[in-house]
Amino acid sequence: MEHQNQQARHWIGGEWADPETPGSPSTNPATGETIGSYTDGDQAVAESAIQAAVHAFEHSEWRDNAMHRATALHRLADAYEARTDDLIDTLCLENGKLRGQAAYEVHFIPRALRFAAGLALQSFGRVTEAKPGQQTMAIRQPVGVAGIITPWNSPAYLSVRSLAPALAAGCAAVVKMPAQAAQTARVMSEILAGVEELPRGLVNVFIESGSEGASHLVSSPDVPTISYTGSTAVGRVILANAAASLKRVGAELGGKTPHLIFADADFDAALDTVVQSVTVFAGQFCMTGSRILVQDEIADSFLDALAQRLNQVRPGPASDPASEIGPMIDKASVARVDALVEKAVAAGAKSLVRGGPATEPALAEGAFYRPTLLEVSDSSLPIVQQEVFGPVQVAQRFSTEEEAVALANATEFGLSACVWSRDADRPLRVARHLDAGLISVNSWANLAVETEEGGWKSSGLGRLGGVASLDDFTEYKQITQNYG
Repeated sequence: MEHQNQQARHWIGGEWADPETPGSPSTNPATGETIGSYTDGDQAVAESAIQAAVHAFEHSEWRDNAMHRATALHRLADAYEARTDDLIDTLCLENGKLRGQAAYEVHFIPRALRFAAGLALQSFGRVTEAKPGQQTMAIRQPVGVAGIITPWNSPAYLSVRSLAPALAAGCAAVVKMPAQAAQTARVMSEILAGVEELPRGLVNVFIESGSEGASHLVSSPDVPTISYTGSTAVGRVILANAAASLKRVGAELGGKTPHLIFADADFDAALDTVVQSVTVFAGQFCMTGSRILVQDEIADSFLDALAQRLNQVRPGPASDPASEIGPMIDKASVARVDALVEKAVAAGAKSLVRGGPATEPALAEGAFYRPTLLEVSDSSLPIVQQEVFGPVQVAQRFSTEEEAVALANATEFGLSACVWSRDADRPLRVARHLDAGLISVNSWANLAVETEEGGWKSSGLGRLGGVASLDDFTEYKQITQNYG
């Protein structure tokens, strides 16, 4: 591919930073081969990005001109659409996604930007007459510089998911991209560089293998809001550190998505989707369908069919059209997931499908992990309670609707859930009792940028998507005037 062996650099103040710095290698998780390099960031890089954003926020019309923002967001959407194939190729090569899955990620980007362009023109306040002769206005204004910390699992969309409402609100931004997504960061920065309507330094992108720069975003007094997507463990650290300055943090964190499969479900449709929900992104997705709750009447037949299907899933690279599950991000992740499975089996989990690391010569150099299916009766097991972030599903049986809800809610997470039933009333009834922010009926991970998305409990704070996506990036201001 034409973008192989290029060096990804930081995009700061409208310029490529550190052009002479030797790069660290970017690798293809399907083969272990080097595909390019990147310049690694640190606190100093983060600070230069912050100061560039502060200058752009204070010395441009961006925060005051909503029509300019809307126009620029549409131009940015156009620019992303023009690089669709390049983004897909990059995700396949660097992120390990199969081509259809990479295309699924990329297709959300222009949609999110165009929706944000509409929001830019709709951020209205209110005017009231508190008493005769006194007018009170409540207006919304951008908070300043937004720090955006992006994960590696869907880096193209998840960076834009936070960036789009931040820009719509009138903020400047610093985006920290992880080293595993350095080449995606390069393409993103090239796209930003080509949009003339974005003021110089308004959006800055730096790449980092560690956390020094990201930690500086959280501690900097010049960054009043953080938008973080990632693990619950890191989210807790960010929130604790941000508390010192009462900094606003929006966080979409971990998940443990259950499929609640009732006896009257469409068996084949549920089976197809349950398989997809653990193979997409090799299970490295905050909404991976990692828990299978199935009603007693169909439990044996459904789990037998699921086991057969998972045993037949074909791992392989994006370059092979026959591949059904791509690699994990690296071999360390493979070893981590395999250790969790071994520990679960030792603790009493029943192995229905023991996938594990792929050892065939054609796959051995990559980070491939075959899907695994375990059955348990104890919800307290770590394999049930912890986010595995890999292609592992845990099955439990239930008898009643109430028991299904109780099992689904018996975890600290509350990001998403799926209800499978052909009953006209049950899905809505059950959905209202589930502790989750996104519930899909007879489907899975039905994401829509036009409506609010986020988690309950330890799955996060705040919402991205929908009108509420502006909340983390704006402040209310009350202005009262006596005119009588």
